[in-house]
Amino acid sequence: MKKYLLIIVVVLCYSCSSNKITEDSIRKSMEYLASDELAGRATGTEGIEKAAVYIEKYFKSNNIKPYFETYRDSFQLGEITGYNIVGVIEGNDPKLKDEFVILGGHYDHIGKGKEVDGDSIANGANDDASGTIAAMEFGRYFSKSKTNKRSILITLYAAEEMGLKGSAHLAKRLKDENLNAYTMINFEMIGVPRAKEESMAYMSGYDMSNFATVLNKYAGEEVIGFFPKAKEYQLFYRSDNFPFYKELNIPAHAISTFDFTNFDYYHHVDDEADKMDYVHMKNFMDKMVPALEGMVNAETKEVVLKEKDE
Repeated sequence: MKKYLLIIVVVLCYSCSSNKITEDSIRKSMEYLASDELAGRATGTEGIEKAAVYIEKYFKSNNIKPYFETYRDSFQLGEITGYNIVGVIEGNDPKLKDEFVILGGHYDHIGKGKEVDGDSIANGANDDASGTIAAMEFGRYFSKSKTNKRSILITLYAAEEMGLKGSAHLAKRLKDENLNAYTMINFEMIGVPRAKEESMAYMSGYDMSNFATVLNKYAGEEVIGFFPKAKEYQLFYRSDNFPFYKELNIPAHAISTFDFTNFDYYHHVDDEADKMDYVHMKNFMDKMVPALEGMVNAETKEVVLKEKDE
């Protein structure tokens, strides 16, 4: 009975909140991050620098503090300088605030793609401005609601498209600094809905932990399901969750609503803001809020790794 009362309280808390996630806020960020002005956000370019500045301003205006001395976690790839953007929302519990939940997505893309009708800019709206915006919106929600007992890192990565280089750098840095990390969620391509008979989203590495079960419990429904192709394509190892699993030995998964049947523009110049479903994106984030609140506020570490490979 207590479990269901907690779920109801969390849902009611969000429904009456003055800082609810809105389609307008999502669209505003998307129309900038996936605009031609940013030229596809390839790591090391002027376009991704503009994206980084936009994210930093968003963090600052929403009272998301820099985790390091600045928002930037810098790294070198030959002559290219990359920047992860890292903000923190401190937890409000004297003990639990020393444990961190990491939320993230990659804000880089491939820059140019195969030209179609004179357009060669691969805007990267679904991949992964959508996941970037989800992490940003969750950061804004928690910074304003102050409902998180554990601390939350909002981590946005460059150089994912170069082989998970940004997330690998950050994960190792956090390990070297002995971060007390609890869990990590990477939001990867959540801009389009799945078929109605499918779960809203799926989690890579589903069987490697009880993460999906815990999130669904607090959501009060099955938001995160099992997707066989995630295992077949080894998606767990191909996105920015993997370095955090590898370095920190914590439950770290990617959540996605792209299932290879519902969007034709992966690494394509038509992956643009006008192809995104903003009603779906808001609905997904709304359902994730109570799931995340339940996890970051649980008195014990409910999410645990299983002794089983994907």
